[in-house]
Amino acid sequence: MPIKTPICDFNKKAKNFELKSTNNKIVTLNEIKGENGTLIMFICNHCPYVKAVIKDIVEDCKNLEKLGVKSLAICSNDSINYPEDSFDKMKEFSKNYNFGFPYLIDENQEVAKKYDAVCTPDFFGYNKNLELQYRGRIRELKDLKPIRTGESDLYKAMKQISKTSIGPNDQIPSMGCSIKWLDK
Repeated sequence: MPIKTPICDFNKKAKNFELKSTNNKIVTLNEIKGENGTLIMFICNHCPYVKAVIKDIVEDCKNLEKLGVKSLAICSNDSINYPEDSFDKMKEFSKNYNFGFPYLIDENQEVAKKYDAVCTPDFFGYNKNLELQYRGRIRELKDLKPIRTGESDLYKAMKQISKTSIGPNDQIPSMGCSIKWLDK
């Protein structure tokens, strides 16, 4: 049963983090922050929902860059019980799909908890002041196949945020697999 993201908590401030990227660099939120907005995505390698939209994600992020919106992806899944989400597999995944944005590992899952991330993919769209304005889907899926009619919901929302700093009132929740939490 797919998990749905909660409704957008408008204006909630992004929390800083320091995580290792697949190119072995430490990345912080302040370093990656975009001039007109920042998109933080919780994804993983094995989730069928992520796999269904990963090409759309890469394309949208490339187009958002032109609008002054920076993007990054974070994998917070337990890679012991889900080895397909290991750091080495993250490197392969980002290379195979030509990520033009950092892909970060959240090994202890602290960042996912700080952000209240619930599923993969889970999108957090921030304005230039790092205030949350979007927590919705990338686009409609039917039988795990993207419905490609025009711009994606995510792209339209982030484009609006890049111009006005305000996200759309109507947001359809993202759906996906639950984050695979570590057994503690």
